[in-house]
Amino acid sequence: MSIGQNVHTIAIVAFEGISPFHLSVPCIVFGDDLLKLGAPRYRLLIAGEKTGSIRTMSGFSIAVEHDLASLAGADTIVVPAWDDPGRRPSKRLLDALRVAHARGARLVGLCLGTFVLAEAGLLDGRAASTHWAWADEFERAYPQVALNRNALYLDEGDILTSAGTAAAIDCCLHIVRNDHGAEIANRIARRLVVAPHRQGDQAQYIEAPLPSPGSGDPLGATIAWAIEHLDEPLSLERLADHAGMSLRSFTRHFRKKTGTTFTQWLLAQRLAVAQRLLETGSCSVDHIADMAGFGSTVSLRQHFTRAFSISPASYRRQFQNKKSSNRVVSDRKPSEAAVT
Repeated sequence: MSIGQNVHTIAIVAFEGISPFHLSVPCIVFGDDLLKLGAPRYRLLIAGEKTGSIRTMSGFSIAVEHDLASLAGADTIVVPAWDDPGRRPSKRLLDALRVAHARGARLVGLCLGTFVLAEAGLLDGRAASTHWAWADEFERAYPQVALNRNALYLDEGDILTSAGTAAAIDCCLHIVRNDHGAEIANRIARRLVVAPHRQGDQAQYIEAPLPSPGSGDPLGATIAWAIEHLDEPLSLERLADHAGMSLRSFTRHFRKKTGTTFTQWLLAQRLAVAQRLLETGSCSVDHIADMAGFGSTVSLRQHFTRAFSISPASYRRQFQNKKSSNRVVSDRKPSEAAVT
């Protein structure tokens, strides 16, 4: 079946003893029906060293329909959490990853999947992230890689790596955000009932999703209120007063819940609003600066460019061009736009 030349193929590597939960993370994020959300869907492949049945670490088996030869046609290749960092991946898999990287494929190592990319020599001289519990082991095995122990995920352009399971979701949503924009990524996050973009590092433990106002959680209700009032001047003191908490107590509980400081969180929220408005609206950049709460176009431009390495105006043009180039695929029927 023809899938159209603009369809982006993502191959997920499966292996004996794989965690079905870790395998499901990229499957769920990239397997969402993006056509219903207004973007082209991905073509998703599960590839292994052999086709047929493989055993998972949970005791049941799964069917693998594609072998490693399919990696040759993939635009993105994802290696989920490796089952044992001490077990060296096969030469066939390492060679396939090297060849894919050399031809320009995007490679992603989720959690302990970072070990596989490092073993292939693809992370030498680069920064990388992996699960904190195996950080010491990683640094001993791959001293030529600059391990960032705190990052939830790192985007090196052609190679991305992430920390543990929740961070793998963050990383996959980040990829969707880069490919299709913040609004599509946010819609997928809402379906999964996770934060569209978490700030902070893996040393922080994020609590349950933010409750709605009136749920009995003054901190959660205040954060939800702040998100609805990003166009207004917001300060730590104002939010603490809204929550009926002392400044010290609010600061401590806010950091525990969000995994970041108030200043970093507020900036991230305003940048997310600016992204959505640039992608979906036609109002001026000046107006977007006001609606997102930056106060001035200069402030928006400075923060946006620092965060995304592109100006707001260029981001809008880039996104519109990408959306226009994908329109022919987006308008096709699902049966014509992807392999089922």
